Amino acid sequence: MIDPWSSTSLDYEKLVQKFGIKPFKDLLDELEAPHPLMRRGIIFGHRDYGRIIKAIREKQDYAVVSGMMPSGKMHIGHKMIVDQLVWYQKNNAHIYIPIADMESYSARGLDFESSRQLALSEYITNYLALGLDFNTPKIKVYLQSKNHTVSDLAYKLAKKVNFNEMKAIYGFNGSSNLAHLYVPLIQVADILHPQLEEFDGPKPTVVPVGPDQDPHIRLTRDIADRFKSTYNFISPSSTYHRLMAGLTGGKMSSSQPKTAIFLSDTPEEAERKIKTGKTGGRESLKDQAERGGVPEDCVIYEMLLYHLLDSDEKLQKIKRECKQGTLMCGECKNISAELVRDFFQDFSKKREKAKKMADKVLVEY
Repeated sequence: MIDPWSSTSLDYEKLVQKFGIKPFKDLLDELEAPHPLMRRGIIFGHRDYGRIIKAIREKQDYAVVSGMMPSGKMHIGHKMIVDQLVWYQKNNAHIYIPIADMESYSARGLDFESSRQLALSEYITNYLALGLDFNTPKIKVYLQSKNHTVSDLAYKLAKKVNFNEMKAIYGFNGSSNLAHLYVPLIQVADILHPQLEEFDGPKPTVVPVGPDQDPHIRLTRDIADRFKSTYNFISPSSTYHRLMAGLTGGKMSSSQPKTAIFLSDTPEEAERKIKTGKTGGRESLKDQAERGGVPEDCVIYEMLLYHLLDSDEKLQKIKRECKQGTLMCGECKNISAELVRDFFQDFSKKREKAKKMADKVLVEY
């Protein structure tokens, strides 16, 4: 069972085999300019993404839904979601960003006002600083608790869902609080409401997620089919990206500061943290020179792969020299530290400007 709230390790191959996720690499040639995360295999799987490619190619309306749960500070691993949204925005998508304050309340115990403030100071501020343009009618950001369209739709959709199904998907039991039990239905409505007539639906919709969120996608697709005759929903598509490793080698988590570089860190903090990151190096320099390093197990290489190095050629050179034993971990860390310092020097300035704009972004409807 995959738990969206506490999964710590995932076997990507088993996910593909067991839950019917298709390899994304099979679709790369159909995209004129795929996102680097797609090219590099970080986005590894999909469901029904062909209809999104068709909408992009034929300049048809389509929607992207990507929620944020304000329960802690954003770290650099979260950046990949915003990078994808920026790419979709350039490809003329309608973008919907629900702030999951209801989920924060039921699953994390955070009150609604704290969720709102965290969403403004952390998430929306960082989204702006990372280049997402909110000055367009094709993007909507809203609090779940304030969106009556979503809550009304969730109530109607709940008619065709029972407790046994929720238990099978999420592992809920007799001690689960009812608010937590209801939140997945709010998320289903988040994903499906862009297809309502009042939003010029139905239209293809894609949800870019980590594989730990797949239970929400499966539930949403099932419910969309059940209400097809009522709303004419198109079953939503999804893409799946690998979760970024933390600095210590496990999962990067906002609740474990030693694992994460936060987007609010200073350039000096980010540089210091990356130098502490776990590498794929051998026990000695001699051993590494003879046998080569293991970039696949290296947090530093992963940071370059996901965020810091735009050039595929330079990335491949680093990987090749690491495996050959001609590039040592210290040198690679120095390269990465310089890149992360440069990124955060620029990003810190953008964050300061974004803070003044964040409170104008939220909409209610």
